[in-house]
Amino acid sequence: MLNTNNEYLKPEIMDVIRLFNAQEEDFTHYFSYSGGKFYNCVEYMGGFYDFEDEFNPEDEIEYKRYAKRFAKLAFYNVLSKAKNINLPWGALTGIRPTKLAYMEIEKGSDYKQLFKQLKVSDSNITLVERVLNGQQAIYNADKGSGCDLFISLPFCPTKCEYCSFITAPIDKTRQYVDEYITCLVKEITDLKDYIGKVNSIYIGGGTPFTISDSQFESVLRAVKTLDLPEVEYTVEAGRPDTFTNEKLRVCKDYGVNRICVNPQSFSDKTLQAIGRKHTVEQMYEAYALAEKYGFDINIDLIAGLRGESIDDFAHSVDCAVKLNPANITVHTLSLKCGAKLKENLSRLQGEGVAEMVALSREKLTSAGYEPYYLYRQKYQAGGNENCGWSKGGKACVYNVDVMEEICSNIAVGANAISKRVYGGGARVGRLATPKDIPTYLQKCEVLLNGRRQFFE
Repeated sequence: MLNTNNEYLKPEIMDVIRLFNAQEEDFTHYFSYSGGKFYNCVEYMGGFYDFEDEFNPEDEIEYKRYAKRFAKLAFYNVLSKAKNINLPWGALTGIRPTKLAYMEIEKGSDYKQLFKQLKVSDSNITLVERVLNGQQAIYNADKGSGCDLFISLPFCPTKCEYCSFITAPIDKTRQYVDEYITCLVKEITDLKDYIGKVNSIYIGGGTPFTISDSQFESVLRAVKTLDLPEVEYTVEAGRPDTFTNEKLRVCKDYGVNRICVNPQSFSDKTLQAIGRKHTVEQMYEAYALAEKYGFDINIDLIAGLRGESIDDFAHSVDCAVKLNPANITVHTLSLKCGAKLKENLSRLQGEGVAEMVALSREKLTSAGYEPYYLYRQKYQAGGNENCGWSKGGKACVYNVDVMEEICSNIAVGANAISKRVYGGGARVGRLATPKDIPTYLQKCEVLLNGRRQFFE
């Protein structure tokens, strides 16, 4: 249990305590600020630890930022020493390490020194530097310019055990699909009057290919009515068992140029264990189909899946590299609310995951891939991250724009979060649609008006 004299800092401190699986342990914390100094006193396991950090904030926003930073660092230092554990991202708990780096750069500060202060590992500081370099062309072109379009198709063949999205097996949601497509098409066509310059289009899920050919084509046809210029256009097709020649042909006909084929693992045993109903062979067949149509292809892998060894994960990385896709994204398994996995576990074991992540970096670098975006999630195994890798200069525009929040994002469909970026990212407004599909359908007309007001 955490007792602190500053409730504002409590959620931030708890993020650090959870990293060490110490939620059930007792802590007392006293915070104060005076004379340009932040003071944090931590009582833990009978010991008292005092920390003093000097900084003169310019305003209330900066004061709160540094109060959180120094409090988290104090708890990290106490727990890291007590448990003899050094975490890969240190006391950094935010989901966008690169955004923090950009903030430091814009202030004329050295982000590497800040990351060292926060106990981030040298290898992760190097990773951040590589990511900044890998996304620079997109970052400079899109910062404060135009928007991205996200279209949500939240239907899947089955629900994987680690998935927290609103999706359910298509057999349980099929009765909603026709009405959902009708509402979605309304949302898309309504954008024509105010969408403006578009940097990229992303149709995600769920598994968009789960719906019928005609339903899927209706969505692409609606996008075409917006008369957008040729831009990066992704369909997160995802599950290999949903791929068909017809859907890929329709994608090609309507201007899609990027497809995600996401096996997560190249082990049939693992796929069965996590609730995927396809095989590795089907993955190869889907990839070959997508390759035939000339799409840039992304492959997703997950480090830390149930029952997988380091050798199992290494095999998956090797298989992905051999296919030579434009992008490979390496996720670390995360324990998410709403996922079946979280119903059975309170914490993921991190053993071997750091080695998996390090191995993926080594193998992908050797194969000519460069990291171009990364983000983190709470409750990730071993406190690691998700990282996207690209080859041949084919970094995904949508991923960079969304993760760095450098331009607005217009999102339609259930559980879609639109973002309006002000002042080049200085402030971000958010507008969310209902997660529940029936509720989304009931509010379709209201959503149209709300989005217009939000963006106009």
